[in-house]
Amino acid sequence: MGVLVALVAGCGGGSDPAADSAAVAADEKARKIAAVRVNKTSTGSGTSGTGTTGTATTLPDAPTTRQDASRFLHQSAFGPNEATLAQVQTQGPRKFLVGQFAAPASRYAYTQPEYADRDQIHVYLGDFCAQFAAGSVQRDNCWRDYYTSMPVQWDFFRQAVSGTDQLRQRVAFALGQIFVTSGVELYGAYGFAEYHQLLRDNAFGNFRDLLEVVTLSPFMGAYLNMVNNDGASPNENYARELLQLFSIGTCMLNGDGTLQSGSCIATYDNARVREYAYALSGWTFPPGGRLSWCNPVCNGWQNPPYLRGQMQPVAARHDRLQRTLLSNVTAAAGRTPRQGLDAVLTSLMAHQNVGPFIARRLIQFLVTSNPSPAYVGRVAAAFNTGRFSDGPAAFGTGTKGDMKATIAAILLDPEARDPVVATGADYGLLREPAIYTANAIRAIDGYTDGDRLGLWGWGAGMGQTVFNAPSVFNFYSPDFPLTGTTLVGPAFQIATTNTTFARINFANDLVYWWYNKGKGLTPNPTIPGATGTRIDTSRWENLIVNAATDSIKVVDRLNELLVSGRLTSAEKQAIVTAMDEWKPTDTWLTDANNMSNWKRERVKTAVYLILSSPQYQVQR
Repeated sequence: MGVLVALVAGCGGGSDPAADSAAVAADEKARKIAAVRVNKTSTGSGTSGTGTTGTATTLPDAPTTRQDASRFLHQSAFGPNEATLAQVQTQGPRKFLVGQFAAPASRYAYTQPEYADRDQIHVYLGDFCAQFAAGSVQRDNCWRDYYTSMPVQWDFFRQAVSGTDQLRQRVAFALGQIFVTSGVELYGAYGFAEYHQLLRDNAFGNFRDLLEVVTLSPFMGAYLNMVNNDGASPNENYARELLQLFSIGTCMLNGDGTLQSGSCIATYDNARVREYAYALSGWTFPPGGRLSWCNPVCNGWQNPPYLRGQMQPVAARHDRLQRTLLSNVTAAAGRTPRQGLDAVLTSLMAHQNVGPFIARRLIQFLVTSNPSPAYVGRVAAAFNTGRFSDGPAAFGTGTKGDMKATIAAILLDPEARDPVVATGADYGLLREPAIYTANAIRAIDGYTDGDRLGLWGWGAGMGQTVFNAPSVFNFYSPDFPLTGTTLVGPAFQIATTNTTFARINFANDLVYWWYNKGKGLTPNPTIPGATGTRIDTSRWENLIVNAATDSIKVVDRLNELLVSGRLTSAEKQAIVTAMDEWKPTDTWLTDANNMSNWKRERVKTAVYLILSSPQYQVQR
């Protein structure tokens, strides 16, 4: 316990002090940070790859350090494993990005069977589940398997741990927390799968197209009341959140994300929200649903609920009066629902806020909670120009809103890549629970079927049940303040005493109970393709040949893999001391009740202590 307390107390983000002093003097460190983060109030209005604060350093296709490869994968993936760490170290970040942009998207495997002769599953639980025999596995788990988000959560964790399209998954996870839908109010597992696959499929396209498919999603339509919105008196809910949360925000911004005039000038008022609601009226569910009391249509024009495909226009229920939108765009009188949607998207993409607003949100999810204005400005410039040039080739099509250009600008920016900048007191982010758990399993050669990580398991205990945000404002605010500072720490909003200890308890279960004791490992026979969850420490056990000297080899490797080399010499030695309490003479470990050995126990000790450390909780 003393070792753990020492680690938790060591919340600093720097590397080994001795190594720091040998590598760079304190004044040089300050100079480098200032060189990258100069001019905090910059407008950031330069071309992609360049801001008004100076030209970004290019990254050639060349090998990088193991520490940089690790940091890059913690930002662009669900963490590194030994294979991807070696790949990025050899290729360099830029070339790895090229490969990730070309990788096919993982697919959510869940498909809800079509039942043309009965009500759709999101209508009446009793009617739908009555088809299964009483006492059967299907009947007992009907609510879980057909109504909740759990089957899609299983796939999420399976693929986050083992999928090869790591960047796409990580970006889609961030997008799902910007364009929020939630199982707190929605049900229909196939709807969750359809919606979150939509985010994956469009993660590397154009932001305008992303806004369009989100807007026309029947799942989003059901969540924010756009579906069946009658033009005579439309619901304003979706229009309001489209402006506030999904595109431009509530305050006018400079090109670098800072407030115009230093205070909040409202981007829109409620009258403008209502104009958008009128322009977005006249859409109903896609065909395919069935209700016994209104078939083929309900209320004279509405399709029965169905969550697959895109919402369908109904011209007779669309408002046809001229509507004044933002960016000097008008939705013309006599328009169709499609023309109204096009006018809305045009007005948002033309707005000066959209680039810096989305740039800051994505940087916060991937790299750091408090990006400098210069960083936001450079990424917003890539978004606005649709191109990011860095090294031997450019990313993007040259069309505003290009997501590849935007993502490349985020991950290849010097503020993301410079290890000295990463030691700044305002740098980094608290790992979200879903990323914390997936990272840990993935790094230690693990696998999972997702059971116990979501709705009825560790996700709830840590304060983040994937796909079940408490409201459209996500699990936490992007502007949640860190007490006693001028900084924000979004994920700290769900970091209570209980959820913090839940993280450490998860690490304990993963390393000690789920590894070799049997508890939690036995696959749940009611889950399709169940495997349980398990890690494998044999790779690191093999590093220990000499019991007296080799524990440090394990710590050094795990230090690079899990925390990008940020443990100090004293912290590493504390872990080694704890590891070496396990002796080769501890032969009792090999009996049937323990199923272990002294090498395995040493590695498990190191893994547990690092997963519990502040260096692992905070991504830098």
